[in-house]
Amino acid sequence: MKWVGNRVYIRFLEESDAQAILDLHMRNRDFFQHYLPDRDDAYFTLEAQLLNIRGEIEKRKQGELYAFGIFLNATNELIGKVTLSEILHAPHLRSCWIGYYLDQAHNGNGYMTEAVRLAVKFAFEELNLHRIEAGVMPHNIASIRVLEKAGFEKEGIARKNVKINGEWRDHQILAIINEND
Repeated sequence: MKWVGNRVYIRFLEESDAQAILDLHMRNRDFFQHYLPDRDDAYFTLEAQLLNIRGEIEKRKQGELYAFGIFLNATNELIGKVTLSEILHAPHLRSCWIGYYLDQAHNGNGYMTEAVRLAVKFAFEELNLHRIEAGVMPHNIASIRVLEKAGFEKEGIARKNVKINGEWRDHQILAIINEND
């Protein structure tokens, strides 16, 4: 199953995507290290990517995590990933976190905004969630703009929230509310 936008579509990652995900990480290793938690060399193997995808599939079956590849409509090229995680389905708390990354070569084209909108639509319409949160380092203006264009609003700063490049980094917290709920 896939969710289609004007220029990109998202679909759940499958084991057959492991090489494409590995290639994406290898091409962007230096770029991603500024934004993602530290990864050791073992992460950059086909076996590690297969294990990650298998784990994501199991978590999806449990309703705990939904990992989508971002693909170009025109070529079916895998250019990024968007993930809904830490999903809560309590009677009075239906929320999750969204995270994403995109091949540096495709930045600035609006693809991520479109993919985030598709993931939000899935979360609100398919999962019946009420709230989605995101955390972005305050200097990552492009990522903050992606979220704002997708309807997220700034809420505050989570101090020293995620360890990136060996340092605990502050994150701007943004959220979107399902106004139809």
